Amino acid sequence: MGAHGTRSDVELSTSLTTALSVSSDAQSVLDAFRRIVRQLRLSARDAEKTVKLSGAQLFVLERLAEAPASSIAELATRTLTDPSSVSVVVQRLVARGLVSRRRASKDARRAELTITAAGRRRLARAPEPVQARLVEALLRLPERELRSLARGLTTLIQEMGAEGEAPTMFFEEEAPARPASARSSRTAQTSRRSRSPRVRG
Repeated sequence: MGAHGTRSDVELSTSLTTALSVSSDAQSVLDAFRRIVRQLRLSARDAEKTVKLSGAQLFVLERLAEAPASSIAELATRTLTDPSSVSVVVQRLVARGLVSRRRASKDARRAELTITAAGRRRLARAPEPVQARLVEALLRLPERELRSLARGLTTLIQEMGAEGEAPTMFFEEEAPARPASARSSRTAQTSRRSRSPRVRG
């Protein structure tokens, strides 16, 4: 009975040690997420405060400043994101006159994306987006480590039941909606006046 009790104590001790090790690893992972998310959130707030852009919009603007994009698909590849997600960001930048979208000269089915002069001026005043540093850090990882990280995170997402969530760009869904420009408002008012019948005296 004493031997049995000793064996049980050893097994319990081993189980506790394993549980503590797993718990420690889980905390390390969560702490890493906390640090990354904090950096991304602070960067997004800084961008919004400094140049009135979301972190995602600033990141896309920076990529277009490096070189124009021949399509949304190309820009998605360069930002390591989903085409539908980057398309939303581009639409907001185009609406604000910071990005120009025009038909490609060689292929009318494609829309070339370029940063405008206003976009470059805005970018010159902006802080460096943390998303750019995150991408650069990921690409510096050894291929085996990056592949292992990708597999582990994919499994984690599946365990959370979040694999159906759209992979939007960081905090872009939190970007405040901005009112239409004064010029658009004036245009609408002019259009309404032109349709109104004139009253003759």
